[in-house]
Amino acid sequence: MNNQVESLTYYAATKKYDLRFPTLKEDLDVDVVIIGGGFSGVNTALELCEKGISNIAIIEGRHIGYGGSGRNGGQVMAGIGHDLDVIKKHVGSEGLETIFKISNMGAGIIRERIAKYNIDADFCHGYAYLGSNKRQEKTLRGWLTDFKSVSPDEEIEFYTGSDLKQIIGSDAYTCGIKHMGGGHVHSLNLLLGEAKAVTDYGVKIFENSQVLNVEYGDTVTVRTAMGSVRAKKMLWACDSFLNGLEPTIYPKTINTYAYQLMTEELSDEMIERISPIRGAYSDIRPVIDYYRVTKENRLLFGSSTHFLEYIPSDLKAWNRNLMLKIFPYLKDVKIELAWGGPMACSANLFPQIGSLPGHNNIFFVQGYSGFGVTPSHIVCKVLAEGMAEGSHRYDLMSSIPHANIAGKDSMRNVIVSLAKIWHQTSGYWQGRR
Repeated sequence: MNNQVESLTYYAATKKYDLRFPTLKEDLDVDVVIIGGGFSGVNTALELCEKGISNIAIIEGRHIGYGGSGRNGGQVMAGIGHDLDVIKKHVGSEGLETIFKISNMGAGIIRERIAKYNIDADFCHGYAYLGSNKRQEKTLRGWLTDFKSVSPDEEIEFYTGSDLKQIIGSDAYTCGIKHMGGGHVHSLNLLLGEAKAVTDYGVKIFENSQVLNVEYGDTVTVRTAMGSVRAKKMLWACDSFLNGLEPTIYPKTINTYAYQLMTEELSDEMIERISPIRGAYSDIRPVIDYYRVTKENRLLFGSSTHFLEYIPSDLKAWNRNLMLKIFPYLKDVKIELAWGGPMACSANLFPQIGSLPGHNNIFFVQGYSGFGVTPSHIVCKVLAEGMAEGSHRYDLMSSIPHANIAGKDSMRNVIVSLAKIWHQTSGYWQGRR
């Protein structure tokens, strides 16, 4: 990542947990070793701990939450992946129904996790999915039916026209769904709280410990510059930071980038105007704008380049222009922070889990395709089932094939640009644009 993308984030500036973990400088024997200290690695470890498997080591090359887990929008939304219908041919109608039923579990898992482990993560209820034309209104009405079918006890309402001002202070939209089962969270504090919880179970976490080599076998050996870990089972949980370490799964995702800004602190009256529900928001285009208010009365606004893949030369100015299209009355508001980060995208835009061919004790998870905060809590619950006792849900999700993406490094900008153009164009006919 370049210096502008890697600059100070809102999450790092406001984290409430000062957790520091040692560099691996010893040789350990454990039951499970996990490479990657983001939501995937930490959540899988926590799920395993709750199943009674706690002799675990997590190895992180930088620090906990350095990657996408600490560089996102903090949105707590429904669903897994971008479009469940794209996997129907692999899992069948019954399988798709199973995945659809678990796709709304994420917000509940996060709320339960916060309550059980007393995590201070500023969780706030309230999410709105927004549309700006009749095609999107038709799509959202279909989503309304789906949301109510899986969450009948949640407050879920549809708004059009001037009534939309009850949930969002913008003239950019014509319709929207208010889903009070969703919301937003300080994602880094959530992750750090979960990391503290796993260490309370006895899990060992090591930071600043780049993995140099992995030897597979009935016993797996992971080596760093100054230590090693031997384990019965292993999990690759690096996502967009895999960097070619595992050549079987590395070609199956490609990185794109998302960028966020943080405004100065705003008045209560301005926050009420922006967000009467103090919630989180996104449109429904294939490449979305997303934003939310924070506990400190700031607006966090994020997006990706919509058609061509590139890193803007000035992240504050680039994001500010997008923000002003939604909230023109914020033209005099100061932008205090801007940052970005990579997202690992799969060809079908659906998360990937499974074990490596010929190595049933080597597992992987990757490819959240820009939607990782909430889905990671679902996916890693299923993954932990597969790593522990096995389950139908794991068998189902791990049976989905994962296509290689040729030229993912040498032609990344071209491939991602063509993919964005395709998805944005086809989104018109799918009621997403």
